[in-house]
Amino acid sequence: MVFIFKLLLVVLLLFIIVNLARAMFEMVKGPRSDLEDETHQDKPMSFYLGKRVFLSALAVILLIAALLSGLIEPNARPY
Repeated sequence: MVFIFKLLLVVLLLFIIVNLARAMFEMVKGPRSDLEDETHQDKPMSFYLGKRVFLSALAVILLIAALLSGLIEPNARPY
């Protein structure tokens, strides 16, 4: 069960990185002409950043829920 939870967190972190990269590519693109805007229906950068924030919040909520339920235990001495 712990392995599945850790795998889920790793997948969430990968999705967070992917959405951050997609937002970066949208930001780096230059201004498009009106003709290109009609043919390409790209999503705005804020869409990908919003997904990243949602997935980050979901990861934190899952970590807190796992800590409270006893599924994972915090390290008492991290050094």
